[in-house]
Amino acid sequence: MQEKRIERLRKVMQEQNVPAILITNAYNRTYVSGFTGSSGYVLMTLDRAFLITDFRYMTQAPQQAKLFEVVEHKARAMDTVLELLQKQGLTKLGFEQSDVTYGDFLSYQSALPGIEFVPTARVVEGIRMVKDDAELQIMQEAADLADQTFSHILNFIKPGVKEKDIALEIEMFIRKNGGTSTSFETIVASGERSALPHGKASDRILQLNEFVKLDFGAYYKGYCSDITRTVMLGKPTDKHREIYDIVLEAQLHCLANLGPGMTGRDGDAFARDVIVKRGYGDYFGHGTGHGLGMEVHESPRVSKTEDTILTPGMVVTVEPGIYLPDFGGVRIEDDVVITETGIKILTHSTKDFLIID
Repeated sequence: MQEKRIERLRKVMQEQNVPAILITNAYNRTYVSGFTGSSGYVLMTLDRAFLITDFRYMTQAPQQAKLFEVVEHKARAMDTVLELLQKQGLTKLGFEQSDVTYGDFLSYQSALPGIEFVPTARVVEGIRMVKDDAELQIMQEAADLADQTFSHILNFIKPGVKEKDIALEIEMFIRKNGGTSTSFETIVASGERSALPHGKASDRILQLNEFVKLDFGAYYKGYCSDITRTVMLGKPTDKHREIYDIVLEAQLHCLANLGPGMTGRDGDAFARDVIVKRGYGDYFGHGTGHGLGMEVHESPRVSKTEDTILTPGMVVTVEPGIYLPDFGGVRIEDDVVITETGIKILTHSTKDFLIID
């Protein structure tokens, strides 16, 4: 698995005429090398691969990064980088422009005299967009855990319970059942707060006759799942039913039509057009979805501005919503894999309009 990732990275380096690249982003470092420690650098050349880390990881790193030459860096890590570059006669170094701060860049210039710096844009992230079979298996397991969590948490949704207590129960269940943590800070938004797209769990107490929106995920074996379901606590009004049905229609329409060869913009339109035609376009202000993987928000996006072509192996969310101020909101979200012929849905929790008495 790591060997294929290295090959793909070197191919991109050759295409961009970058003889060496310094990978500083922690997710990218783990993706390329397999090393999960908190500190280190990958220095990749066209014929050698170095993992540069400190004393704390000199036992762990060789065990995880089996295809890499593990080097313990000096007091200043960049001194070791310079030494390795000079030994190979390299004077040109790519760096991850989205990860390196301006302060870091100035320190690199000072510590690496004679080196030409080449900014690179999302080189590893571009490779990460297409998941391999091993990644897809883990992501299915992460989605399964999210589904199990949703079934579990339904028993805790009742009047008098705090949103924060529901969020805590979600996290505890995920951890007890094999997850490292939640994928992000859990969203539990009830009543009028459900109109907040990212309404993180608060001290608000659940009441009868209102929506409860749950958005959470399991961080499992280094990968994220992400699911949203909206349930009704108590008796729904006609307005509750109306906006739930529209969001569900939009989400199902997108799932039925999403597939390879289209852009993220095309995918977004499948959901957005339904909501716009039903008169609620002004109340759906975010994209229909986003890429998912080692991070909960990755490329590509499924949005009005995304021109990336969806290809087999990409994992994205499909999560349209309607948010009515002072009333409430609905979002329904699934994780899906783009396949050769369409999609495979990873999350399977019911999307029936659940009414909890």
